[in-house]
Amino acid sequence: MLKELRIGDMVAKIPIIQGGMGVGVSLSRLAGAVAKEGGVGVISTAQIGFEEKNFEEDQAEANLTAIRKHIKKAKELACGNGLVGVNIMVALKHYRDHVKAAVAAGADVIISGAGLPMDLPALVSEKVHTKIAPIVSSKRAANLILKMWSHKYDRTADFIVVEGPKAGGHLGFSNEQLNDIESLDYDNEIKNIIDCTKTYGEKYHKHIPVIVAGGVFDHGDIEHMMELGADGVQIASRFVATEECDASDAYKKAYINAASSDVKIIQSPVGMPGRAIRNEFIRGLEKAKKPISKCYNCLEKCNPAKVPYCITKALIAAVKGDMENGLIFCGANVGRIDHMTTVHELMCELVE
Repeated sequence: MLKELRIGDMVAKIPIIQGGMGVGVSLSRLAGAVAKEGGVGVISTAQIGFEEKNFEEDQAEANLTAIRKHIKKAKELACGNGLVGVNIMVALKHYRDHVKAAVAAGADVIISGAGLPMDLPALVSEKVHTKIAPIVSSKRAANLILKMWSHKYDRTADFIVVEGPKAGGHLGFSNEQLNDIESLDYDNEIKNIIDCTKTYGEKYHKHIPVIVAGGVFDHGDIEHMMELGADGVQIASRFVATEECDASDAYKKAYINAASSDVKIIQSPVGMPGRAIRNEFIRGLEKAKKPISKCYNCLEKCNPAKVPYCITKALIAAVKGDMENGLIFCGANVGRIDHMTTVHELMCELVE
């Protein structure tokens, strides 16, 4: 059995965080089910309000409404077990508003990446219930964030998520690194990040749990990460092929039917490379840009006139089941997913 995960005064019986997946792939149903099993269920706030009635007219307000709604619902589904948190991308245009809304709604944790969350401590007081964690991909990034937090806010992270090169979605690596993952010696980088967090943990007289993500597929992978010194793992792709996942059945089938050869590194409007399934949408992008007729105000630095496609439109199409026009982010091991399961069955498999 795996040891429990302690984040400050909070405890998750199982040291597994379900990675946040947007748009709409990990909402309250999935996050609540994972928390109910004793893990940490995570809701992605990226355009989370896409199903709200006022989304087309006012994305910002619709997203804030949905953040409150889904955190409340996930906690109800968790039945007092595990933890419920959110993943909030730094690259979002309304990043600060999302963080404040999540805190007000009682999120247990906020995990923040797709950029460096330098100002996150300014938005989440140490006096509130919510714990905060940056996503990092290197010791350099970890030290940069923790040094800034210490200098500017005299505090440190409650935990850290280390996202490796085999993760899905947006990646903190160059295309060259992603094309030669084996040369990265990433196990050693994980150890270096753990050592870095220990330095700041000693300074603030606390243990900073390190959670490793990217390519964690089964119990053997979890044990390996624990042997490296990790306190837990974050897993995303495997939770897509569950009955509780908030995505459409067509989205889940795309994961089940995908082969390893179908995975491709693409360039996202976020400004980072991303790993996705090479479907009709991706094949079309290889020939020409997708015209953008409307801006959905999702990213801080997106220029609709220059980006190759609208990421909001593409992600919403995918989660609703339009595979020809949808972008399907995935992890490197998606080709190993071959059947539907439930969150309960998956968590049992991962633990035992």
